[in-house]
Amino acid sequence: MPMTDTRRAFLQIHACVLLWGFTAILGKLITLPALPLVWWRMLIVVGALALVPRVWRGLRAMPRRLLLAYAGIGVLVSLHWLTFYGAIKLANASVGATCMALATVFTALIEPKLAHRRFSRAEFALGVLVLPGVALVVGGVPHGMRLGIVVGTISALFVALFSSLNKRLVEHADPLTVTALELGAGTLALTLLAPLMPAIFPAFAGPLLVVPTLHDLLCLLALSVLCTLLPFTLSLVALRHMSAFAAQLAVNLEPVYAIVLAILLLGEQRELTPWFYAGVAIILGAVLVFPLLSRPQRIGHAEVLATAEAKELAE
Repeated sequence: MPMTDTRRAFLQIHACVLLWGFTAILGKLITLPALPLVWWRMLIVVGALALVPRVWRGLRAMPRRLLLAYAGIGVLVSLHWLTFYGAIKLANASVGATCMALATVFTALIEPKLAHRRFSRAEFALGVLVLPGVALVVGGVPHGMRLGIVVGTISALFVALFSSLNKRLVEHADPLTVTALELGAGTLALTLLAPLMPAIFPAFAGPLLVVPTLHDLLCLLALSVLCTLLPFTLSLVALRHMSAFAAQLAVNLEPVYAIVLAILLLGEQRELTPWFYAGVAIILGAVLVFPLLSRPQRIGHAEVLATAEAKELAE
């Protein structure tokens, strides 16, 4: 039987989500602290995008006001990635992925204000539904990992902020150009933040210009190319042939993939209690119901690839 465009798109979007699921695993495997890890990841992606003529044409054509707006969003993106990998370092990949599932809940509460749309009581109910799951997750991890949950929750909040702002501006520029601009601004922001980090949050701090070990370099290349650039390209193709509901449902499965991978590859189930997984089930159950509550939407551009870890692709 020949493969239809819809079936091919379905496989492509799930391949994207699976690759994004590896971001938490690679974050745990890389020995660099959170700050240099994120800095190197962003720098590699920006360096790759700088080789694309389309990016430079888009930057030259962009109004200064819009350029500054995207740059500001890029700072939020860098803080999201910093706190996401910080949460993984402070806890583990399963905890980091679970916290990212909260991004959908925060977005449901924040997006109406930032994107100028009506507030949804159904989406607010989604936020209330996940609270018992959060309580179980907190109670199901060792005491030493709870700071990781706090940092991961802050990371999910950053996701809600920058993804909502991106949705508001997404029609105004080419997605690849926006990605390069946002990640470039984020790289610069982290460079300026680096000298202050030992005083602000020593657990995240680390020298930026130290050359990574061969192990870390290979993982960083996989993180940047296989888990960032490749899924971005695939998602741009896939979203032309599938509904917003199907895309949202697939992306909401990312924490499931990440937690399963963490169990299979890192054996993290030995660090966590059944209460943790009961809480995860409640959170993910609510998040997977989210597309049913959302209004039908069209799909235009994919969101920028800076929204890699558990974000909405449909606008």
